[in-house]
Amino acid sequence: MKKLNRIKGALADARRTNLWLAEQERRNPETISKWCTNTSQPGLNTLFKIVNFLHLNPGKLLVKGE
Repeated sequence: MKKLNRIKGALADARRTNLWLAEQERRNPETISKWCTNTSQPGLNTLFKIVNFLHLNPGKLLVKGE
């Protein structure tokens, strides 16, 4: 499976957990897990919310395409 986001790495860098993000996003923890394993992808609006929660540059959550 192609890696499209680095949410898992960004959470680790911020010393936050999937559960923390699930609470911030008011989402099911299984959904966050799917995002972290790149099984599914969040929408663009959600990515920008995650950027704000983690105080990141948007480019830090995306993996550069080949």
